[in-house]
Amino acid sequence: MEQQGAVKHTLAGIQWLFFMFANTIVIPLTIGHAFDLSSGDIATSIQRAFILTGTASLLQVWIGHRWILLEGQSGLWWGVIISLCASAPSMGLSLPEVGASMITGIVLSGITIIVMGLFGVGDRIKKWFTPHVMFVIIFLIASQLIFIFAKGMLGLNAEATVHPMTSLFILAVIVLVLLLTLAGPAKLRNFAILIGIIVGWIFYTLIFGTEAQSFDGGGQLWTPFTWGSPWEVPLNGGIVAVTYLTGLLNLSNTMAAMKGSAQLFGSEPAPRQYRGGFIVTGFMNILAGIFGVVPYGTYASTIGFLQATRILNRIPFMIGASGLILFGFVPQLAEFFSTLPLTVGNAVLFVAYLSMMNSALTQLRGITFTSRTIYRVALPAFIGLSWMTFPSTVWTEVPLLIQPLISNGLLLGIILTLLVNHLIPWDRMEEQDRKESQKAEKPEKPEKTEKPAIAEAKSG
Repeated sequence: MEQQGAVKHTLAGIQWLFFMFANTIVIPLTIGHAFDLSSGDIATSIQRAFILTGTASLLQVWIGHRWILLEGQSGLWWGVIISLCASAPSMGLSLPEVGASMITGIVLSGITIIVMGLFGVGDRIKKWFTPHVMFVIIFLIASQLIFIFAKGMLGLNAEATVHPMTSLFILAVIVLVLLLTLAGPAKLRNFAILIGIIVGWIFYTLIFGTEAQSFDGGGQLWTPFTWGSPWEVPLNGGIVAVTYLTGLLNLSNTMAAMKGSAQLFGSEPAPRQYRGGFIVTGFMNILAGIFGVVPYGTYASTIGFLQATRILNRIPFMIGASGLILFGFVPQLAEFFSTLPLTVGNAVLFVAYLSMMNSALTQLRGITFTSRTIYRVALPAFIGLSWMTFPSTVWTEVPLLIQPLISNGLLLGIILTLLVNHLIPWDRMEEQDRKESQKAEKPEKPEKTEKPAIAEAKSG
């Protein structure tokens, strides 16, 4: 029986490893290209991402929130970093200046989050993240990532035109992953992302070939400030402020994951879990900023994985996280994975993150809207979404200090939803609408008519 249990835990651990790997591999690739890093630096950033992601997940399950939820590179951070790198030319900044400013904001936000954890602030601010706020946040994060993946899978990050043959191939990869996810055998559904990456990678190489990768000048594994040194280039106050604010807003990931998984684990998260979770997230964000890795957050997408696999034991989770750390300490593996075609990786994640719409809509389950209260979610959601479509060049006349904030639809939408939901008396407005609706539906009382004279005579 013990041997069977060990085999079961090992297989479940491998499944966790695949899930963690698939959610980690593409992020350092896209960030490396955004910062125009050499292939060697990209390889070492993949190693660091594996090691730090595995370490963050283990720390969370040991001393953090203590639930088996992946602590991974945050989608909010990912979108903000890509957006700021793309906006660098319009702001008249070099990539090292953007990177150094971001590192400063990331480290400062990490320190603040640790302090918030020590003082138990997490349990107090959870009331800010109402279902309406969570819907807008998840919707905008999903939209930002989908835009990034759509451009990436069509090769529009590197070139200005779409290549029909490559696009048809990517469409086939998307269809494959969708078929596995929607109609595949239950045992394969959990591995749809990984299968899509492997099959797409192999056939992309066979059809289109691959450029030879050289890994000279990759540097040391733990070389700090690969994005730019805060002591060597001037800092941009606007970017520092935006990244600092992003670090605080990124706590919405932790809130969403812990609130959403409470039913799975059979209890509501205790105040000490928020404290521990915040401290670990803050500490890992400091390390992420220093060593050029996208900062961390608790993955709400883990809930779907847990619901599908029902793997609620800690041992497989720790096996998977430990395996990811081992991946990072083998440089040949990191160098090999850095040759993954970005178009394939983006196409697979494009499909994977479509399910975030379900996470967003779930927040509004049981909530009804009136013609006025719909603005509670529509206003911040659509302002943020429309802002994402504007090219970065339209903001060149805006002062540099606020340019990073006003030009980022994701951040703007999150700030707006917090303000709109907590400064406007929506509950009173909803009660007024409810009373008016009831009054309109209530039938009018018929007027009292006089009895006919003949009827009165009979009664007399």
